[in-house]
Parts: sequence; C-alpha cells; structure tokens
Amino acid sequence: MKKGQYFESVIERVDFPNKAVTYAEDRKVIIKNAIPGQKVGYTISKMRKDKCEGRLVEVVEKSPLETVEDVCEHFGICGGCTYQSLPYEEQLKIKEGQVKSLLDSVISDYEFEGILGSPKHLAYRNKMEFSFGDEVKDGPLALGMHKRGSFHDIVTVSHCKIVDTDYNKILKCVLNYFTERKVDFYHKMQHTGYLRHLIVRKAVKTKEILIDLVTTTSENHDLTQLVTELNRLTLEGKIVGILHTNNDSLADAVINEGTEVLYGQEFFYEELLGLKFKITPFSFFQTNSLGAEVLYSKAREYVGDTKDKVIFDLYSGTGTIAQILAPVAKKVIGVEIVEEAVEAAKVNAKLNGLDNLEFIAGDVLKVIDGITDKPDFIVLDPPREGINPKALDKIINYGVDNMVYISCKPTSLVRDLEILKEKGYKVVKAALVDMFAGTGHVETICSLTRIK
Repeated sequence: MKKGQYFESVIERVDFPNKAVTYAEDRKVIIKNAIPGQKVGYTISKMRKDKCEGRLVEVVEKSPLETVEDVCEHFGICGGCTYQSLPYEEQLKIKEGQVKSLLDSVISDYEFEGILGSPKHLAYRNKMEFSFGDEVKDGPLALGMHKRGSFHDIVTVSHCKIVDTDYNKILKCVLNYFTERKVDFYHKMQHTGYLRHLIVRKAVKTKEILIDLVTTTSENHDLTQLVTELNRLTLEGKIVGILHTNNDSLADAVINEGTEVLYGQEFFYEELLGLKFKITPFSFFQTNSLGAEVLYSKAREYVGDTKDKVIFDLYSGTGTIAQILAPVAKKVIGVEIVEEAVEAAKVNAKLNGLDNLEFIAGDVLKVIDGITDKPDFIVLDPPREGINPKALDKIINYGVDNMVYISCKPTSLVRDLEILKEKGYKVVKAALVDMFAGTGHVETICSLTRIK
C-alpha cells in the first residue's frame, strides 16, 4: 500500500464523527462521507502505523440501507448532509450506536434511554448561512453551501430539503439579483470582491423571517431594489426585517462589523415550550426549534425538582434553558461569554415576565469565582469543544449533588465525563436528541449524580 493508491472495498461501520471504516490489504482505512454497506472507491491520502486515511472518489455500489429515492438533488455534491439517502429510522440507529459506543468506552452501569427523533426530519432548520462563490474556478456566481470536501467551491442549493421553500425562494431571488448586475463575490485568497454571505432565519412558530446580506465595504451598492424584490416574493412566512452587515475580516466566517436595517426590524420572535424569544441575526439559538423543545423537555425531566434551588446554567447562550427552569426554581444564574447573547437573554427574561434570573457576561473559568451565590444544581451546555479543564475543576469543586450535561459533540463529552468520573460523579441516565437530521451530528444529554 502506498499514498495515492486506489482501492475499492465495503464500508463496515461509521464512527462518530463521520468516520467510515473499511479495510484494504488488512489495514484499517478511515474515509469521510460514506455510509455503512456502501462499496466505495478511494485513494490513500495519509498513512500511519495503526491506520490509514482515504479520500472518497466514488460510490461503486449503494448500501442496501439506501432506500430513499426522493433525496435532495444536491445530495452528495453539497457538504451539508451525509445520511439523507437512508430512511430516518436508519439514521437514528447509526447515531444511537455511535454515541452509545463512545459512552460505553468511559462509563458503565447507567441507563441508556436511546435516541429521540426530530419532530420533522425535513424542512426543520430555522437558520441557514449561505455563502457566495463559484462552483468551479471563474464560473458563474453561486450562492449556497460549500461543495463536499472543498474550501473554495460553492454549490447553489436552490432546492435544499432541510429548509422549507421560503429559504429556496429567497436564495434564488438574491442570486438572480446580483447575477444580473454582475456583482462579484469576495475572493478569500485575493481579499477582493463584495458578496460574502446570506443569512436567513425563520421562526417555526411565528413564521417571521429575518434576512441579512453580509458583504465587504470594498464597494457601494444601492440595495433598495433588492429589498423591493424580496418583499414581492410569495412566501408562507412573513419578512419582518432585511439587514445589511459589513464584514471585512480575513476569516471565512460571519463577523458583524456593523449592521444597517434596510427594511423593518433587526429581530424576530420565536416560541419554545410556551416562552417567547427575541432573536437577532447573530443570537445563538438552536437551529431546530421543534427539536429544541424535545431536548429542553428532556433536560427539564433530568433536572427534576427545583423548588427552592439555586441553579447555575453555565454556557447559557441566550438563556433558553435558564428561562425554562426559572418558573420552578428559587433563582437561576446564567453565564455566557458572548455579550450579545447575554443582552438577548436579559431582554427575553423580561419578555417572559421572569425576575428570578441573573445573566453574567464572561468566561466561565474567570466569572464563577466572583459569584456569591452557591448552586444547588448545575446545568452544563458548553460549545463543541467541551469545557476548559480548569473551569471543569472549579465546577466540580462546588460539590453539587446533581448535574445535567448537554453536548453537541459526544467526543468532547466523553473526555469531560472521564474527568467527572475520576472526581466522584456518576452518569445515571443518558439520552440522545436528533437535532440535525440528515447529517452526522446529534445532541447528547446526561444526568449525573455525586457519589457520597
């Protein structure tokens, strides 16, 4: 076996996250974006002693599991979805097996409650961040998602199935508008061009839509006609705001360097479990509203009786969990590093008439030393990379009897669970919630208790 050599073999399993396992010449090969049972053609891209990595070239034969015919026309080209060709039940089985295997590698003697599916597995997202670019070098303007395995190429996803048709109509309208006017996109390597991203957010419950065009400041364009054309669209929802955000940063990410309201307002409202939330373009909010209700209902169940308890909601985002727990707690304190999210949390608490909440802006590692209240219960919902080990030590030192840990990346979760286990905490229950149907991602929630 040598680098660049081509092989064909059958995928035996897929480990989290998106690591398909096969064998060539009795050596383990890891390949991204493959499905169990597929016969794939691949070239060896990296060679190590214990395993090799391969680059997927083609699917030679479909997996017997791939029985969904009505897949998105962009599936396999766009990098957004991995499992859309599988029946939803099979997607859930794969994710359940992946995470259970990870949990079992570090903990035992716990109740595994399996996986809860998303109430909708198509058209479920409430936010999309589309990128401008071209599908091939010097090709026509594209607006959509990154091509699978590519840093540069963009696929126009005008028939995407994980959003509803309003998103697709808005995308086509914006793309046609700038194509007709021959406006160029931002070229990441040369740092030239105007168009960067299009953010579309739509509330599932209220149907309100917020649109944000993200560009550089290298050119000036009158966007009045774009606003007119967007407002002429026949949509199921209602556009409540059209915004224009400047972003001259070198990073390939949306950085807010100033936002102008072109039409309406700079926020919209969504509802979860009877509570109302005011959301801005850059507020963190779960991208699957109906799935979030399933996740937070499970969290509330795991938290249990909160009467007369002080609860810490660490990494609280816009305070969704804090506000769900506040009506049945003595006090809830949320800590979040993103200041905009903290301000949004305060606004939402007032909106819902909750006065036993306190939100603090700052890094959990630095902030919790200055909090005079002592928690009776802690909820953890950290970013993908998990909890800073020093912060985790401080959290453990509170010595609370019970905690709930919510994670969107189970590999980070199991690393933290090992530390919690060493310091005297035991996982009592664990469950999964599929917030990201069609993709390889999943939320995990664990209930922990301190062994006295």
